[in-house]
Amino acid sequence: MSLSTSLEPLPRDDEAIRRALDDAHLPTLLVALAQWSGDLSLLREDLVPDTSFVAEAPYTEEQAARARALIFETLLRLRDAGLEVSPAPDRDALRRMLDHLSEGGATDDYLPLLREELALDGADARAPGFRKEEIAPDTSFRVAVVGAGMSGLLAAHRLKQAGVPFVVFDKNDEVGGTWLENRYPGCRVDVPNAFYSYSFVEKNDWPHFFSTRNVLLDYFRDCADLFGVREQIRFRTEVVSAHWSDEQNVWSLRIRGADGGEQTLEFQALVSAVGQLNRPKLPELPGLERFAGPRFHSADWDTSLDLAGKKVGVVGTGASAAQFVPHLATTASELRIFQRTPNWMLPTPDYHEAIPTGMTWLFRRVPHYAQWYRFSLFWRMADGILPMVRVEKDWAHPERSVGAANDELRAMLTEYFRESLAAAPELIEKVVPGYAPASKRIICDNGSWVEALLRDNVELLSDGIREVTETGIVDESGRHHELDVLIFATGFQPSKFLSPMRITGRGGLDLHEHWDGDARAYLGITVPGFPNLFCLYGPNTNIVVNGSIIYFSECEVRYLLGCIKMLLEGGHRALDCRPEVHDAYNQRVDRGNLQMAWGVATVNTWYQNEKGRVAQNWPFSLLEYWQQTRHPNPADYEFLSPAGADANPQQSAA
Repeated sequence: MSLSTSLEPLPRDDEAIRRALDDAHLPTLLVALAQWSGDLSLLREDLVPDTSFVAEAPYTEEQAARARALIFETLLRLRDAGLEVSPAPDRDALRRMLDHLSEGGATDDYLPLLREELALDGADARAPGFRKEEIAPDTSFRVAVVGAGMSGLLAAHRLKQAGVPFVVFDKNDEVGGTWLENRYPGCRVDVPNAFYSYSFVEKNDWPHFFSTRNVLLDYFRDCADLFGVREQIRFRTEVVSAHWSDEQNVWSLRIRGADGGEQTLEFQALVSAVGQLNRPKLPELPGLERFAGPRFHSADWDTSLDLAGKKVGVVGTGASAAQFVPHLATTASELRIFQRTPNWMLPTPDYHEAIPTGMTWLFRRVPHYAQWYRFSLFWRMADGILPMVRVEKDWAHPERSVGAANDELRAMLTEYFRESLAAAPELIEKVVPGYAPASKRIICDNGSWVEALLRDNVELLSDGIREVTETGIVDESGRHHELDVLIFATGFQPSKFLSPMRITGRGGLDLHEHWDGDARAYLGITVPGFPNLFCLYGPNTNIVVNGSIIYFSECEVRYLLGCIKMLLEGGHRALDCRPEVHDAYNQRVDRGNLQMAWGVATVNTWYQNEKGRVAQNWPFSLLEYWQQTRHPNPADYEFLSPAGADANPQQSAA
């Protein structure tokens, strides 16, 4: 499945090939050529890349020159030989390629995951692998999916592949979820698009390494069309409540349309694809209601408001502020940034950069180059970095870091600030965090944040806010800041999973009362007492440093389809997670989070809920989540088959 053109042949123009190599990511191109040619001798010891997270480049200049010459010679040889088909490597060859890209750091357990991620045989290994009409043609089974963002579209696609009837409900008038709703200036992804995209939808022509909001929105719109699921989406429709019937073993959904009218529909399964970060959080500031000027949250940006020449106050310095503040700094007459807690910034020179022409040129002509490049990001930005944020027992400097590797990361990030702010050393104390890296989200920066802070019309304030007045903000020092507009970059309410829907399960159990502000789920997907309810991007499936949420969604949706298959094949109507399985899993996740920087942090962070527990984050490797969600285990569930239940539940209009 592709949104891009198919592979093109290498041209006879040798210089065109040579020019393209100036833009190539050489280590992954070398591995792709080893696969294409079958010549593993290309993976030379002197050309093993440095894949560590702190490496500025995978090769030294000398290594790059040697690699470029070897690749050029190999490309000409392959072109002249007319070799078009890239053979799938056997296990030993794949192991050799994996060793080359991971410096031997990846175990054999990664091999099946690598083969799946690369789709070396051209197959979509995460497809359902069954059709409902073949295993349960006479069983009525409909699925409701709430949300038409990234996860909802994926669930819809897989359900359609399996021939399982479904309806998607979304409160907006278009697909895209967070990429539709967030439209502030500078909005873009902070995971490279080669990794932040569906693994089975090939796209080798991303315009930037980190795409902007509009590009991502277009991608998901295109995917909705490619998947052919738009007809099953009910836009401008909100799910108000969902109630499980113990007699019929169905979910009754109360839905509200754009006209305010409500109706009740019944489904055998309910999928929540509303995500964690969809309900903006506003701070409780004294006098906020008195402010006379425009005020809004960054997730609800007022596009009708011209901020040029205005005195603008920004409350918050998190990820969204880091993206829009540099834009506001060039237009506002005065910009006051009110910071509660500084953030660690990761030097990301290519954060706003276009993907070089030569790199895209090679993606379109070298088999599996794009896939190998994707995996190199998977390793370097995901499982390869976990040791740097893991708590080291009896570490001597807990006030600044959680271990030796974490301390090394701290030193690197601190030096970035010191070099960037050499002209304004008075800002160093304000911007360098006092907590360990990865206690909070680390923000990508290509220098634009520091450049904004250095502008004459910008002031970073860290004294705290005493109150809001009709005309501005009074900080804790008593200074009044005159403002025309207030913008809040204060994040979301991640602990309120599935809000504002009211969901009642077996015996009338209310989900939000049951969670009591401390959401938990087995694998982040299923909750005891709520049969056939499946969460996507549920509790403890967020990532701090390792990976892309799309990867997690692909794992979760495969598990969801596996559960549906298990029901249909077994003649069951519903499954309910066993409490002891759920509890043991969550105890292990809690122990794992306490071994990570974000789990022992005392700094304020949205990772911890009102109970003080990390309810958002996954503390283990991407490999482990993939392993746990490949196939559902029947022993983890109680299966329900109602006596005398109507096999064809009726829909009723309110």
